Amino acid sequence: MREYTYTGLKKNDHVRILCTARSAFQADLKPARELLESWGLRVSYGKTIGAINHQFGGTTSLRITDFQDALNDEDIDAIWIARGGYGTVQIIDNVDFSAFAKADFKKLIIGYSDVTVLHSHLQSLGISSLHNFMPLEFSDKAKDCVESFKKALLGQIQEIKITNKQRLQIQEIKAPIVGGNLSILYSLLGSNSFPVADGCFLFIEDVDEYLYHIERMMYGLKRAGHLDHLKGLIVGGMSDMRDHDIPFGKNAREIITDLTSSYNFPVIFNFPAGHIKDNRSLKLGVDVHISIQKEQITFTY
Repeated sequence: MREYTYTGLKKNDHVRILCTARSAFQADLKPARELLESWGLRVSYGKTIGAINHQFGGTTSLRITDFQDALNDEDIDAIWIARGGYGTVQIIDNVDFSAFAKADFKKLIIGYSDVTVLHSHLQSLGISSLHNFMPLEFSDKAKDCVESFKKALLGQIQEIKITNKQRLQIQEIKAPIVGGNLSILYSLLGSNSFPVADGCFLFIEDVDEYLYHIERMMYGLKRAGHLDHLKGLIVGGMSDMRDHDIPFGKNAREIITDLTSSYNFPVIFNFPAGHIKDNRSLKLGVDVHISIQKEQITFTY
């Protein structure tokens, strides 16, 4: 995997907020804008902010043009997607990444959930991006979550520690992280937007899915060979999982554990990222150092 190491934004750099999926409005984005401005950054809105086409932030054509314009604009240093939902897959095949991929400076694409479409496409090109909460969610985010965003955005090193309750084998591993929302990754199987996971940590998270869907999607990744050469699997929030009146018989953790039991790589649960209040920032496509000790697992990136 070709890796681009992001160095972070600096004072007066320009962040554009826009929609690639569902709609968003300036009034609801004000707290996030004020946060960025308090860090010394300039903020502007794309033409999709305030636009409505059914549940989307404007027509497919407008969303393509708005994202492409921001991608091509040399004055814009980062693009923060306003919200997720569904819709980014409608535009991905009509966005021209060729000039962006060749440029010495590659602006940061920020978001998660449905933005996994963009993250994965960029990972397939060897370009890093930032898995991070959306502007519309800022008011509901934990303090540690916001601090994590600041460090990631400004290029500062961060360290996240979780308890090694799984009794994973003591080891040190360094590799890039790829991945994102499991449902989106599954929908990208077989396309040129699916990231090359070989030699990487694969990160997955999901929300509001039936448990049998989780197993189906994990089988999909496994049967396609995308788990065969991982350095490790990192599992974030598996939030608000659903079941039928006749129980499936396993929770999300048990499903993932069973389907990865034949591999030698570590499967790390409870990483604080995903559809959870404490959604820490992850630099996708960039090396993370994971130190697994007897009592604690430390992530440094």
